Amino acid sequence: MRKVGANMQTKEPVSTGAQMNGADMLIESLRRENVDVIFGYPGGAVLPIYDKLYGSGMFHVLARHEQGGIHAAEGYARISGKPGVVIATSGPGATNIVTGLADAMIDSLPLVVFTGQVASSVIGSDAFQEADVLGITMPITKHSYQVRNISDMPRIIKEAFHIATTGRPGPVLIDIPKDMAQGDGTFNYEGEIDLPGYQPTYFPNQLQVKKLTDAVAAAKKPVILAGAGVLLSKGSEELKNYAERQNIPVINTLLGLGCFPADHSLHLGMAGMHGTYTANMAIYESDLLISIGARFDDRVTGNLKHFAPNAKIAHIDIDPAEIGKNVPTKIPIVGDAKEVLKQLLLQEGEVGDYTKWHEKLAAWKQEYPLWYQNSADVLKPQKVVELLHKYTNGDAVVTTDVGQHQMWVAQYYTFNNPDRWVTSGGLGTMGFGLPSAIGAQLANKDKTVVAVVGDGGFQMTLQELGVIRELNLPVKVVVLNNQSLGMVRQWQEIFYEERYSHSLIPHQPNLMKLAEAYDIKGLQASTEEEAHAALKEAMETDGPVLLNFFVAPKENVYPMVAPGKGLHEMVGVKP
Repeated sequence: MRKVGANMQTKEPVSTGAQMNGADMLIESLRRENVDVIFGYPGGAVLPIYDKLYGSGMFHVLARHEQGGIHAAEGYARISGKPGVVIATSGPGATNIVTGLADAMIDSLPLVVFTGQVASSVIGSDAFQEADVLGITMPITKHSYQVRNISDMPRIIKEAFHIATTGRPGPVLIDIPKDMAQGDGTFNYEGEIDLPGYQPTYFPNQLQVKKLTDAVAAAKKPVILAGAGVLLSKGSEELKNYAERQNIPVINTLLGLGCFPADHSLHLGMAGMHGTYTANMAIYESDLLISIGARFDDRVTGNLKHFAPNAKIAHIDIDPAEIGKNVPTKIPIVGDAKEVLKQLLLQEGEVGDYTKWHEKLAAWKQEYPLWYQNSADVLKPQKVVELLHKYTNGDAVVTTDVGQHQMWVAQYYTFNNPDRWVTSGGLGTMGFGLPSAIGAQLANKDKTVVAVVGDGGFQMTLQELGVIRELNLPVKVVVLNNQSLGMVRQWQEIFYEERYSHSLIPHQPNLMKLAEAYDIKGLQASTEEEAHAALKEAMETDGPVLLNFFVAPKENVYPMVAPGKGLHEMVGVKP
């Protein structure tokens, strides 16, 4: 695998006040921010920037499509904790990254995205490859800029990195007219960041912390709902210590998987539409629900009328706009998840008597485990995920697209460690899995990275196999091939009387020939025995591998909370 930053060159720092070309300012600013990888795609409006990249020593990944580039940056940001940096040209280059911006915004991933723009003198004239990027992306970015003065470039970039990575992380866009990259200005990167309207709260109000401590002592059926905010704050150890000290069971959201060990006795599984029976019923019957770094998405809550109807809600979140937005909150605590958990641990609160509660939860776990009916005649997708867990020792970084395969991985991979799970949560973006695996592998070059994708989503961004081959990234791509848009087909079966309107894909490309075309090893299987052999060989292969598993085409994801139903109204909880 090509080493990230291997061609970085040591340069003498540019002195404050130096006269510089705008594109040179951008490159120097990225150096000051310790950027070690850029994902991008050149075009006319960013040619001045790419000309300065030439020979700069910066490590650049040439995506095969701008959407692939920004999803790769998301995967990099999710695993490294550092902002993903993206460059796209004006017009179609910029509009091709819109999906990635929306995805990063709703899933709180730090990105700094540079888009080229037509020259300042022709903005608004419908010039060639002009698009109103700020207008298009304003609702789906944490902040956005357009450079109007070359000397402002360093300040803007410095602010962008600060905004993207502090508070609730998110994408920041910088639109650069071509003349702003070509002309000269004064370089100054030393000034203090002064954003009076942007002051994130990291440390909680002590009175609210005390209220929660008292509520825990008084509760009989407490439960913690832990989301991605725990991972983003690097607060997994604090969560584990707090849950163990107070003897409170823990449930994860989809994006929170891995922030608490899935094999821990206090772990109840994932909540929501395809969560475990125990997790969903624990929320429904709880008398105290402590949400940490989760935003009460509708896929987690189900029908709000039935969500935790008997519980006092405590909501810990760094974004005050999330608290009370969807669920009435009795104990609001604004702050960084890790810092709040630290304060809760310092309280050394009284441990309630939860004996009967734990007995009930244990009984549910025993009676209603996740299930599927294995078959000797057809390869079950759940079995493939279990085998993947076996052959990766449960410690791979796993990325996914969106759909049935995503839910099966969430249910059956069993994430015991943080920063092993990369998926599109809030936006539900097909085509996310393969490119995000590229970024994840570059962020953690020593870890096995597996992209689990469906045959539908895979075909949206499969051209990024070219990047995997070019950089010789040892990514293993697992296609759970059910020859359909699986989740769409499942909904049509259940809710639309089996009218499979354009959800079946019987005519598939030959993925083994595709692997050969990209000079990547290809393996496929349609039985459990073949799946064992394919996964074993793949994990023993140093380079990239494309694995095509022909799985049961009509397998559905269960249990399930139907739209409009409460968490206690699950179907498919038993065979």
